[in-house]
Amino acid sequence: MKIFVCIKHVPDTAATIKLSGDTNFEDSECKFVVNPYDEYGLEEAVTLVEKNGGEVVLVTVGKAAAEATLRSAMAMGAHRAIHVKTEAQFLDSSVTCKAIKAAIEKDGMADIIFTGKGAVDTEGFQTQYRLAAAMGLPVVNEISKLTVNGNTALAEKEIGGTEREVLEISLPAVIGATKGLNEPRYPKFPDIMKAKKKPVNTILLSDLGIEESSGKSRLVKLESVPERSGAKMIQGDVQTQVTELVRILKEDEKVL
Repeated sequence: MKIFVCIKHVPDTAATIKLSGDTNFEDSECKFVVNPYDEYGLEEAVTLVEKNGGEVVLVTVGKAAAEATLRSAMAMGAHRAIHVKTEAQFLDSSVTCKAIKAAIEKDGMADIIFTGKGAVDTEGFQTQYRLAAAMGLPVVNEISKLTVNGNTALAEKEIGGTEREVLEISLPAVIGATKGLNEPRYPKFPDIMKAKKKPVNTILLSDLGIEESSGKSRLVKLESVPERSGAKMIQGDVQTQVTELVRILKEDEKVL
């Protein structure tokens, strides 16, 4: 069994982001991690290979610093990695999918391609769908349970409340993982040391015949989230408080 796992190099959600110009941010001092949702896909891939044999291959598209994130992911049990290198901080999802598709097809077709349900930085939630469409594969996203049976798999996903949807899909397929699918393992020190020696095949985006500017969309501007104003306590009895609240909503906030 050969399983590819798409990994994204993303800023830690607790990191302080400092904008640089209209369309970039300072990343030299920002802490980066494996996209959390990708970890669920990686754990599922490693577990499947441990049971059935085979290999887990990571794929990422990103700047040179993304190799450190790949090393962290390989410490969780992946065997090797493919790094499609680009200097772009943000890539259109269609360009990212072209790169992933080309890298996978160059390496050899997969039995399963895992992604996370989405990335915690741009939150585009398009990669898995675009990749599946480009490769002519079935896709299911936000799965919380997966059972592989030969050339098919049963995938379960929550659809609201306590209801679940069960889908039977043929393999190979693109599968988006989410919280609840498993509990990602915490790498031990020996695994971290072994990961430093695992192979990473670096390919330039241009070597795949793909241009960074060939996407369908363009990032126009990044803006910081405005700081929230402090809470205002309204004094007086209930009638006074309600009257003052309505006035604030109408005159100050202008939402009524």
